[in-house]
Amino acid sequence: MNPLFKDTDFRKASGSGTGDCVEVAITEHTTDVVGLRDSKNPRSTVLLIAPGEWLALTGGAL
Repeated sequence: MNPLFKDTDFRKASGSGTGDCVEVAITEHTTDVVGLRDSKNPRSTVLLIAPGEWLALTGGAL
């Protein structure tokens, strides 16, 4: 796991139920990156994206 997100709480969408999905972490310690990970393998690699990319990715989901 990326050390930036070692003690970070990842969250998934409330509408995702109990199924496997992508989890996201945005913290005050990592304001320049957003962390994404696979919920079924939380100790795996954390994908890092820029906040602007996160906004572009989620902009159509509202």
